[in-house]
This record gives sequence, C-alpha cells and structure tokens, in this order.
Amino acid sequence: MTTSSTPAPGWDDSYGIAERIATILRRREETVAVAEGSAGGLISAALLAVPGASAYFLGGTIIYTMQAHSAFIEGTIERPEGMRGASEPFAKYLSRAVA
Repeated sequence: MTTSSTPAPGWDDSYGIAERIATILRRREETVAVAEGSAGGLISAALLAVPGASAYFLGGTIIYTMQAHSAFIEGTIERPEGMRGASEPFAKYLSRAVA
C-alpha cells in the first residue's frame, strides 16, 4: 500500500478560501458555526486547517441523513413546513439551528 501526502484535488482552492474567510472573521471579531450536508465535513476541515481556528470556529455538525437531523437539529428551531433539502431555505434553516 502506498500513501501520498499530496492533498486531494481542489484542496489548495478550499484552503485558500478558508484562509480568506478566517482573515475576515478575525478582523470583524466574528465567529462561525457550520452545519454541513453533502459537503461531508470538508467545509469544517478547511476552516480548521487554518492556524488559529479557535479564534473564529465555534464548531459544526454533518447533517447528511434524517437520523442526523433528528439527533442534532430537530427541535432547536421550528422547521418551515414544506421545506426541501438541498435548497437555500434549507441551508438557512440549518445555519440558524446550529447557531
């Protein structure tokens, strides 16, 4: 078995974006919490890879299944009726629930 220390394709782009986000959050003295679905933890990983992430990263969760939604999100805030996953309203709902 061989292993490679080369990150997956696209990691440099994600890390670069995370660095810019980290700079903005620090400058504004703001924090972020992340609720991910299809990103599977990659957003949190990119933000946490930037040194000093504890200054702006509160935490996160991966809400990929209904079981995860029930365990981590359900009941924190009211879910709008008829809302579908993988939509902007759903992303806003998740972000408010995690915050």
